[in-house]
Amino acid sequence: MNTFPSDREADVVLRDGSTAHVRPIRPEDEPGMLAFLKGLSQQAVIFRFFSGGVNLESMARWSVDVDHRDRFGLVVTIGPGSRVAAHASYIRTESDRAEIGLEVADDFQGHGLGTILIGHLAEAAAANGIAVFEAKVLAENHRMIDVFREIGFPIQMRSEPGQIAFEFPTELTAEARERFEGREQTAAVAALRTFLAPRSVAVVGASRRRGTIGGEILHNLVADGFNGPVFPVNPKAEVVQSIIAYRSVEDVPGPLDLAVIVVPAAAVVEAALECARKGVRALVVISSGFAEVGEEGIERQRELLRVCRDSGMRLIGPNCMGILNTAPEVRLNATFAPTFPPHGRVGFLSQSGALGLAVMDYASTLGLGLSSFVSVGNKADISGNDLIQYWSDDEETDLILLYLESFGNPRKFARLARRIAREKPIVAVKSGRSQAGARATSSHTGALLQASDVTVDALFRQAGVVRTDTLAEMFDVATLLANQPAPAGNRVGILTNAGGPAILCADTCEASGLVVPPIDEDVRRQLAEFLPREASFGNPVDMIASASAEDYRRALGIFAASEGIDALVVIFIPPLVTRAEDAAVAIRAAVEELPRPIPVLCVFMSARGVPQQLRDERVRIPSYAFPEDAARALARAVAYGVWKATPEGRFVEYDDLRVDEAASVIAGALGDGPGWLGPEQVARILECYGLPIIESRIVRTAREAGRVAVELGGRVALKAVAPRLVHKTEAGAVLLGLEGPTSVEKAAREMRARIVDGGGEVDGFLIQPMAPSGVEMLVGVVNDAVFGPVVACGAGGTAVELLKDVRVRITPLTDRDAHDMIHSLSTYPLLDGYRGAPKADVEALEEVLLRVSSLVEAHPEIAEMDLNPAIVHPEGAVVVDARIRVDLAPPREPLGARRPL
Repeated sequence: MNTFPSDREADVVLRDGSTAHVRPIRPEDEPGMLAFLKGLSQQAVIFRFFSGGVNLESMARWSVDVDHRDRFGLVVTIGPGSRVAAHASYIRTESDRAEIGLEVADDFQGHGLGTILIGHLAEAAAANGIAVFEAKVLAENHRMIDVFREIGFPIQMRSEPGQIAFEFPTELTAEARERFEGREQTAAVAALRTFLAPRSVAVVGASRRRGTIGGEILHNLVADGFNGPVFPVNPKAEVVQSIIAYRSVEDVPGPLDLAVIVVPAAAVVEAALECARKGVRALVVISSGFAEVGEEGIERQRELLRVCRDSGMRLIGPNCMGILNTAPEVRLNATFAPTFPPHGRVGFLSQSGALGLAVMDYASTLGLGLSSFVSVGNKADISGNDLIQYWSDDEETDLILLYLESFGNPRKFARLARRIAREKPIVAVKSGRSQAGARATSSHTGALLQASDVTVDALFRQAGVVRTDTLAEMFDVATLLANQPAPAGNRVGILTNAGGPAILCADTCEASGLVVPPIDEDVRRQLAEFLPREASFGNPVDMIASASAEDYRRALGIFAASEGIDALVVIFIPPLVTRAEDAAVAIRAAVEELPRPIPVLCVFMSARGVPQQLRDERVRIPSYAFPEDAARALARAVAYGVWKATPEGRFVEYDDLRVDEAASVIAGALGDGPGWLGPEQVARILECYGLPIIESRIVRTAREAGRVAVELGGRVALKAVAPRLVHKTEAGAVLLGLEGPTSVEKAAREMRARIVDGGGEVDGFLIQPMAPSGVEMLVGVVNDAVFGPVVACGAGGTAVELLKDVRVRITPLTDRDAHDMIHSLSTYPLLDGYRGAPKADVEALEEVLLRVSSLVEAHPEIAEMDLNPAIVHPEGAVVVDARIRVDLAPPREPLGARRPL
């Protein structure tokens, strides 16, 4: 019997937002399977076994008789007793085909268990070499027929007497994965609705004393008008803040959706067990003392999560500051924040509790209303990925703000954000820049990515997330995106009554990638009709200090109507003759009358701050204290607008890949342990993926090197084969343009002597014909422990680490990713025919990137890879030097798996 496949165990989320456990079946599951089968209705038994008279004891024994390869079974267990709620299995019928069976308990049908099990069973089968599933279903079993139709696999059906036969591949298609992600979103929305729109709330650890966390949370729930009953739980008090209290959650009358736990860490697990027995659906654990404090806290957090998973409860926290929902029909404030923010259309997640308090207060001063706020704390269960899925579906939320300190599943975040940001802007601050790239690497690519967070930048850029460096910048951008239309382009008009601040604004715009173009003659003419001669009619338009409120209104309308600009920054410095309030009223009136949607930003450089007159129910105009702040916020909004307007890329699939052959080479290499592959192994893997590598010959001696040089003909390159030598050029292990057997043989002898004298070893020599002239590029990969494969593309050759002209993306790459990586390089002009040189085949380089993406996605054992240089010439691209390091890879998590205990 094969080893028990523990990597196939996973906690999953059901359609209603609760959780269940999926795992391979074990022999000791026979009693549980028998109880499960006996609990099925007569109709369910007939549908599964095509007979109502089946021996259930025999079927239970048969179900647990598996070898985890040719006979494989999965069960779904739910609840503290690990009740079996569903079972699925396959039996191999041919070398690459298997027949599957599935049954779900009657009371759990409609929860999505069938589709979850088929997806997990398909992953296990594919790993065991099974390519096709077969199933037979009674014609009247409509529920199972619907499951097969909806799973997203390319199904083939045929009708047979009294039954329908299904056939589909085990490999998950893009459509199947999209459908599974759609189900995950449905589950995430259901779970978060229980948190953010509960019918009732209990505060476990509610205090009679204000000023304590338990006291303030209870007070906020009541004082801010939660539209439902609030139950204080305190075993030492009969009344808490004038409300009848209960000794235990279990004593609370009626159903209870949400419990907020504010007790010492050591008492949290027992409180959670009481909530589980009560049937509470959602827990918010404020208490600290968990994974953030070390090993003891980590184990306590595991116990807490185990209680939640066993009962199906969902958890926010621990070590968080709570949640709130400002919707008038809910008004939930389960935080200890001193203020309740105004109702708005911004969803905000904070991984830092204390920071969340300060940020909510700051949002209130800006007049930026929130729809909901969640402090996720340690993210033991509910994560940022769950929240952005909830907000993407929430009609009350138009803008998503994130303060992140770490990623749980960044690849999933990238997939979700790429889709969600097309509809709703996502603005994020990610702290920890200085530590994000601590990688133990020894390749050129690793050196380029080390000690930086370019990986986080790449993730956000691919997904369309607006990244800001500070929280202040995040709110600068948020106030713009929440209140004004997205810019259609990067051309900025600047209107001012003082030249100095306008120059600062223009300089910052240009430095941030925006353009401040000259204004049209027609606009100049219209402005000159009412502005004084001393005014400046360029861009910026300086109306000088005598400008009145009416001048602002007229000039703004004329300027905004110009087709030559995409956004307008209006700067006001209080002079002696015009009040800020009057200017604000005039600006607001002009914005209300704009002939076309165009974002307008204000800069009121006044000690009294932003005039209230800019805030109106009909229009809200973002205002900034300094012109540089407005320019930077606008630049971020423009970048988001450009990303949103750019067509989505597509994932390219190549039908000439020899995946199994490459896997065999890697497996053979790993048999000797992790490390750098030999030249022949590298060449074979690249060939399996259609990557163009130059012809190479490997020899042992200098004499053989001379002979091979004659066979290749013409000028050749000579390289030492030295496994422990990483940067060959610096060690004199690469010589180019050699011609003739004598010179090659002499060069090989001298090369060996030089390397040996330096303490190295030479196993042989690599001889290659000289590559065509072209542009030297680097394509490389580092498999990051958190982000997965990270692909870099940039200027290559020996100066790669000096130039540091590189663009980075996270796999899998789309054709748009490959295009943008190359075209955004500072050295791209070299590929585009710089100073009369022939244009290089950029499309060939794009294909190299996409094939590399396919390679490292399929083989996570590739820890590092350098193609340097890859020479791009007018007729194509060719890899001249390649290195690959392999290492054992952790098993991939099953489909839709939640964070493990």
